[in-house]
Amino acid sequence: MFGLDTTLTIFLIVCLFAAMAFEFINGFHDTANAVATVIYTHSLKPSVAVVWSGLWNFIGVYVGGIAVAMGIVNLLPLDMLIDQNVYHSIAMILALILTAILWNLGTWYLGLPCSSSHTLIGSIFGVGIAYSFLPEAANVALNWAKVKDVGLSLMISPIIGFALALGLVYLLNKIVKDKSIFKEPDTDNPPPFYMRAILILTCTSVSFSHGSNDGQKGVGLVMIILIGIIPLQFAINRADSPLKMYEQTNKIELALSNVDTTKFNDDAKFNFAQIKKNLDTIQSTIVGKTTFDSLKSKQLVLIRKSILTTSKKYEALIETPDVLSKESKETIKSELKGLKGYTEYAPWWVILMISLSLGIGTMIGWKRIVVTLGEKIGKTHLSYAQGASAEIVAASTIGISTLLGLPVSTTHVLTSGIAGTMVAKKKKNLRMKTVRNIAIAWVVTIPVTILLSGGLFLLLRWILA
Repeated sequence: MFGLDTTLTIFLIVCLFAAMAFEFINGFHDTANAVATVIYTHSLKPSVAVVWSGLWNFIGVYVGGIAVAMGIVNLLPLDMLIDQNVYHSIAMILALILTAILWNLGTWYLGLPCSSSHTLIGSIFGVGIAYSFLPEAANVALNWAKVKDVGLSLMISPIIGFALALGLVYLLNKIVKDKSIFKEPDTDNPPPFYMRAILILTCTSVSFSHGSNDGQKGVGLVMIILIGIIPLQFAINRADSPLKMYEQTNKIELALSNVDTTKFNDDAKFNFAQIKKNLDTIQSTIVGKTTFDSLKSKQLVLIRKSILTTSKKYEALIETPDVLSKESKETIKSELKGLKGYTEYAPWWVILMISLSLGIGTMIGWKRIVVTLGEKIGKTHLSYAQGASAEIVAASTIGISTLLGLPVSTTHVLTSGIAGTMVAKKKKNLRMKTVRNIAIAWVVTIPVTILLSGGLFLLLRWILA
């Protein structure tokens, strides 16, 4: 397979199945986020709800883009992602996947709505930090700018979910005359038609949003596997030709040639020189080439690294005021977007594989966490208004995060939203034991997975070396 020997082929298959298993577990672990409200308000039967949610999770992955996926891939240092020793890459991949699977299964068994996002990202942080302590990684570090963005997204989103859901229930209570929607369902009868339609729509929205955000994390995980084990095939998107890449780099160089560098400060001069150096590297590697087939793994890795570094240095360069004209910025931005298409991509079969894993997983194992969400966060069961409010807020928050290319925790956004609706309904309406357990899982997931994945990476690296 892909020109690998038998041993590496087996490792590749194991890693891909492990990634599918992670996304499958993510599906049944997070199903409750979408279906708890429609089940507890009797809007849909459980069997119908989970199948419907699974379908929209599948669609969400397939049409949600890859911005979040690439954010996951770019968290790791490139030198770690594409190690000269492929078994080191395998150790990294197995460490982060096994950690994510073990933690997800453990919290699911305990009925805790733990975030698969926190779990995966904590695992990635762990292997990245562990790698930075190795002798050969003297100047290699995690992409701390991206780590900061991801960390803020994961930490702030539950607070936003709590506040917005609380405010929405309070607002509805003021403007909606039909007060029956604020009472907990006391029969097996479905809610009024309009409320049932709203609840099914919000369930659909959360399912789609979950697929478009959490599903992309699975896509990013598979791309880490493919780039790490088979860089010759996947370090660069081969859909476009080297000739187009050469034209794009040439246009950037022309835009830079009109820049007056005499007014640059030291930082701007350094970043400008690095951009020029990387563009020259790309051009010298692909000059005269009509396809990428004649290039070696090291050359493709070098091109990938040069593109990513060029983008990073350009972002640093334009932080200095007035270093480039508006015309130069527009040209460079446009051509850099085209260049990044060579590194930020995912084959259709990867997206399909993850879509199926998440969609099928969504239809299984939902009951444990549904009970926690529906009955144990508040002292009263969910009302129609609470369920709709929590899911509207969750779907909106997740959708915006996906557009921004930021991973967000569906679990914590929705659970905090439900908690907000409980507080809006009645003060001291939270079951503090459940809330405390969820909060503990939220707080400890990242540090625990960092330690577990980092230690497992070092152990597997030693075994496989």
